[in-house]
Amino acid sequence: MISKKVNSVQEAIQGIKNDMTIMFGGFGLCGIPENTIAELVKTENSGLTCISNNAGVDDFGLGLLLQKKQIKKMISSYVGENAEFERQMLSGELDVELIPQGTLAERCRAAQAGIPAFFTPAGYGTEVAEGKEIREFNGKMHIMEHAFKADFAIVKAWKGDEAGNLIFKGTARNFNSCMAGAAKITIAEVEELVPVGTLDPNQIHIPGIMVQRIFQGEKFEKRIEQRTVRVKN
Repeated sequence: MISKKVNSVQEAIQGIKNDMTIMFGGFGLCGIPENTIAELVKTENSGLTCISNNAGVDDFGLGLLLQKKQIKKMISSYVGENAEFERQMLSGELDVELIPQGTLAERCRAAQAGIPAFFTPAGYGTEVAEGKEIREFNGKMHIMEHAFKADFAIVKAWKGDEAGNLIFKGTARNFNSCMAGAAKITIAEVEELVPVGTLDPNQIHIPGIMVQRIFQGEKFEKRIEQRTVRVKN
């Protein structure tokens, strides 16, 4: 069994350069590769195109890269929690491609599966369809969407082994599972890294063949994006 383990986050991100396209797993602030993002801030790489469900918040997640002006373009489905993102988009400092969330997930999954393109009805009749091929299937119009082409996919898992097999927990499975293996190189950041043979094969969500590098993160904050509490009478 080939070991995919690297000894540090610094080793994991070797090869990431200016102007690359990078996928970031997670859903809101749940299941984001926060240790890797924090390390990318330190590298000061710029001109990045980031594919992510969201853009983090102002002081956490991809919001940290936005603050440092390291992101050139965001490809996302939801960005409503980040004031700095809004400012950069409205001022023209940031290129933004907003796409339906299901289309975002499927463009990742298509890249993972080696499918170059697919047709979907989502977005037909809106500006999402502008410039794209349109076909009719079973009396319904569809637009053609292409699989993403990314240099790196960075995902976060609950547990992983040294062969790169991954188990996600709860909502953290959203986007992480379809981004793993969807780029030239996949980096997995895990809460717990265990020896090969420790994980129950029936519980594994992503096989190690889809992962090139894996490491155990040092610290996970697990912030709450929107905290709502009930006032006690």
